[in-house]
Amino acid sequence: MIKEKILVIGASGQIGVELTLALRNIYGNANVVASDLREENELLKGTGPYVSLDVMNKEMLHVQVIRQNVTQIYLLAAILSATGEKNPNLAWSLNMQSLLNVLDISKEEKIHKVYWPSSIAVFGPTSPKQNCPQQTIIEPITVYGISKYAGEFWCNYYHQRWGLDVRSIRYPGLISYKSAPGGGTTDYAVEIFHEALEEKKYECFLQEDTYLPMMYMPDAIKATIELMEAPEKKIKIRTSYNISGMSFSPKEIAAEIKKHIPEFTVSYKSDYRQQIANSWPQSIDDTVARNDWGWKEDYDLPAMTTDMLENL
Repeated sequence: MIKEKILVIGASGQIGVELTLALRNIYGNANVVASDLREENELLKGTGPYVSLDVMNKEMLHVQVIRQNVTQIYLLAAILSATGEKNPNLAWSLNMQSLLNVLDISKEEKIHKVYWPSSIAVFGPTSPKQNCPQQTIIEPITVYGISKYAGEFWCNYYHQRWGLDVRSIRYPGLISYKSAPGGGTTDYAVEIFHEALEEKKYECFLQEDTYLPMMYMPDAIKATIELMEAPEKKIKIRTSYNISGMSFSPKEIAAEIKKHIPEFTVSYKSDYRQQIANSWPQSIDDTVARNDWGWKEDYDLPAMTTDMLENL
C-alpha cells in the first residue's frame, strides 16, 4: 500500500479545521499537511504540519505538491454565497481559478484523488423545492452557485478526459461548534446557538418559515471521508453528489433550543440573504449517494441541538 500524503487547502476554514483533524486521526499527523492564506487555526496548532499557501499562485502550489510528496488534495478554499454577492468578480475568480490550478497540477503530478466541495447553492428558483433530485434543472442565481456549478463540470471533464479521480459533495448548510461560519446564507443556524447562550435572544436575518437543507458538521466530515474512502468503481457521479442531513426553519430550530433554554426569544428581520435562501430547495433527495457509497446521516435536529448546546 502506498503511503498517502494529503494536502488540505483552506484548512483554517469552517470545514477545513475539523476535516484536517479527522484526516490526521486516520492517516497520521505527519501525513496531512494543512495550508491556508490565513493564520493557522488555534485548534490545528501542534497537531501536524502547516504551510502558508496561496492557492491562486499556481507555481507556489505546484512546488508544495512536489516538495511534500502529495498524493491527495482536498481543496476547501472558497468565497461563500452571502460574501460572494458583495464582490462577485473576486468570488468567481477565486472559486474557479483555485480549482483549475488544483486540477491541472493533479493531472500533471498524477495525484491519486482530489476532493472539491460543491453546494446546494448550485440549485436555483427553477429547481424542485421538495426532495430536489440529483439530476434536475439547475439555474443558480448567486455567483457562488454559478462558480460551484461550473466547477462540477470541470471536475467531471478532468475525470472523463484524463481519468483524474475527483470526488465531490453538494454540502447543505453546515452547523458546527468548533469553527466559525464563513459568510454563507445558512450561518444563522450557527449564530442562533451562540446568541441563545450569551444573550438569550436572537434577531434572525431569514423569515421564520424559511426551510433549508442543513447538516451537522460531524455528518459532513463523515460523508466527505466515506466518499473519499469508497472504492473508485462505486463513484458513479463525477459532478457532485447530493447529500442531506435534515431540513428545518428558523422557527423550528428556535423551538428546539427553547426546550433547553426556556427564556430564549427570537425576532425576525430578513435582509438580502432571504432572496438567496428563497432560491434554494427546502429539502434534498440524496438517494444516489445512499445507493452508490452507503451514505447515511447520524444527526437529526433534536440530537444536533443537544450536542451543540452541550459543547458550546
